[in-house]
Amino acid sequence: MKPSTLVGILFSVLCVLGAHASDAVPPPAAGPIVVEIDGAKITAADLQQKYPGRLFQARTTYYQAEREALDAFIEEYLLERQAKAENVTVDQLLERHVNNAIPKDPPEDMLRLYYEVVNPQASYDQVRVQLLDHLRKARLAKAKTAYMQSLHSKASVTIALQAPRADLSLKNAAIRGSADAPVVLVEYADYECPYCQQVQPAVDKVLSEYKGKVAFIFKDMPLPMHANAAKAAEATRCAEMQGKFWEYHDLLFAQKQLDPAKLKEYARDLKLDTASFDKCLDTGARSELVNAQYAEAQALGITGTPSFFINGRATYGNLTFEQLRQVIDEELALVPGQSGQRVAAKQE
Repeated sequence: MKPSTLVGILFSVLCVLGAHASDAVPPPAAGPIVVEIDGAKITAADLQQKYPGRLFQARTTYYQAEREALDAFIEEYLLERQAKAENVTVDQLLERHVNNAIPKDPPEDMLRLYYEVVNPQASYDQVRVQLLDHLRKARLAKAKTAYMQSLHSKASVTIALQAPRADLSLKNAAIRGSADAPVVLVEYADYECPYCQQVQPAVDKVLSEYKGKVAFIFKDMPLPMHANAAKAAEATRCAEMQGKFWEYHDLLFAQKQLDPAKLKEYARDLKLDTASFDKCLDTGARSELVNAQYAEAQALGITGTPSFFINGRATYGNLTFEQLRQVIDEELALVPGQSGQRVAAKQE
């Protein structure tokens, strides 16, 4: 698709945005009347208050479609501009800077080693062609990503499209870092969820590389299909009462064993007052807090973990560090001298 075609699409999108500007930001206190029932006037704000999660998810889905179209437009615009500068077609440009940058096919012994790592059910001879094809496509994608990053670095691109933002509460929230940081990263997660366990290194890397710029908040969403998740969440909150929330949180993700006996063993490992901890865990003293955070996640329309909100912007799934960094950098770019607009958070 040519940029001229995408311009038409984006122009139409922006017209729609102009007509529904309130969809891109939290709605005002009042707003237009959307329905009148026997004289009772219902505003857009009333609808938002009644069904916050349902409408937020719809806005987020719409924004994601817009953003994909916008990203495609930016990529094609930069490619066509560079192709014109080099007096070649876009295909010739990609051949020169992407295809020619791909390494040659690996030798047979390296391909066999890759086969053993992948460990497919079929024999090596049966899947050799597919393995080569997979490697070539992966290398092509990596080379193109690197080339597009080089084009972006030479251009000044400011994205004005606004993402919908959730109004999150920080009440009873465990915060790692300063609450005054320009970017607040909130994760709804489940200690037994394998994807939450897998994403943890990416979160840790964010906190390390953006020290002082990103505050991290962990909220509990123990999924019903995970037998030990709810008690594990309660255990971290019991540890929190003794000032060891993050130490216990980190230990759970590192150990991944969450049966009740192990939860109590971890308390001993962290030198907690085990009698108080065991009583807290056995009586469900912190279950109300865990349940409240789970209900909060449901109200936002969250159906799975991990789910992230970066200054209120929703993004879901087992994200890579690069995916988290992209949104964080966009938020930091909104803050003068930071090169985020903080989350619309309620402390009450």
